[in-house]
Amino acid sequence: MGHWLSPEEWTAVRLSLIVAGTAMVASLPLAVAVALVLARARFWGKSILDAAVHLPLILPPVVTGYLLLIGFGRRGPIGQFLDDWFGIVFSFRWTGAALACAVMGFPLMVRAIRLSIEAVDRKLEAAAATLGANTAWVFLTVTLPLCLPGILAGMILCFAKAMGEFGATITFVSNIPGETQTLPSAIYTFTQVPGGDTGAMRLTLISIAISVAALVLSEWLARLVGRRIAVE
Repeated sequence: MGHWLSPEEWTAVRLSLIVAGTAMVASLPLAVAVALVLARARFWGKSILDAAVHLPLILPPVVTGYLLLIGFGRRGPIGQFLDDWFGIVFSFRWTGAALACAVMGFPLMVRAIRLSIEAVDRKLEAAAATLGANTAWVFLTVTLPLCLPGILAGMILCFAKAMGEFGATITFVSNIPGETQTLPSAIYTFTQVPGGDTGAMRLTLISIAISVAALVLSEWLARLVGRRIAVE
C-alpha cells in the first residue's frame, strides 16, 4: 500500500486508523455505563439523558464541531482547564479529532449495547444473585458476557462512524496535514485541487474497504461470541 499511495495519503490513512481506534476505545467504558443506566435504571430525566446521548445523530455535524470548539477549545471552559492543569490540548490536534469522532460515534455504540443489555434474561441474573453474588459481580460475570456480541457490534459501529466523520472534525480541529487530516478531510482536499481526482478515488476506495471490513468483522465476531455463549 505504501508504494500505491503517496506519503501524504498514507499519513491520512494511518491517522484515520489511530483516531478511529482511540475514539472507539475511549468511548467504551462510558458507553457501557450509559447503556446500563438507560436499559435498567428508572429516574426522572431519563428521556432527557436518552435525547442528549442521541443528539449528535440529529444535529448537523458542523454544529457538534462548533460546540466542541466552544467547550474544548483553548479558550473554552473545559479546554482551558485541561490545558492549564493537565497540559491536555484538543483543538487543532489529533486528540481533538479523536474526541469529535468519539462524540459522533458514541450514540451508535450506546444503542447497540443498550439493546444487548435489554435482551439479557433477568432470570439468569436473579439466579446468580440467589447464590450470593452482589450486583457488581452479577454484572461482570453474567450480564457483561451475555452482552458481549452487542458490545463488539457497538465498538465496530463506532469505529466505522469515526472513520467517515468529517463535519464535526474539520470544524473543531481544522484540516492540518499530518496532524488532523483524516481520510474524509484528505478526500475533500483532493476534490478542491486540479488533478486531485485520482488521489480522491484511491482514498475513497480505501475508506469503503475499511468500513466494509469493519462491518463484516463485527458480524463475524458477534456470531462467534454468540455461539460460544450458547455452548457454555
